[in-house]
Amino acid sequence: MTFFVLAIGLSLLILIALIRALLGPTTADRVVGVDTANTLMVSTMLVLAALFREAVLVDVAIVYAMLSFVGTLFFARYLEGSK
Repeated sequence: MTFFVLAIGLSLLILIALIRALLGPTTADRVVGVDTANTLMVSTMLVLAALFREAVLVDVAIVYAMLSFVGTLFFARYLEGSK
C-alpha cells in the first residue's frame, strides 16, 4: 500500500513538473522542467518495480535514465551555443 501511495504522489509531481515545462517563460526553465519530470519518472519506475516485484522495470529505469541524461546534455549544449 505504501508503494502505491508513493507512486501516485510521484505521478502528481511529474504532472507539476510538466506544467512547469509547458508554462516556463524561458527555454532553460522548460529544459529543467522536462529533466525533473524524467528524474521523477525513473523514481516512479523503481517504486513500481518494488511494488510489482518486477526486475525488468529496474532495467528499463536504468536505460531511461541514461537516455534522459544524454538528452539533457544535448539541450544544455544547444542552449550554450545559442547565446
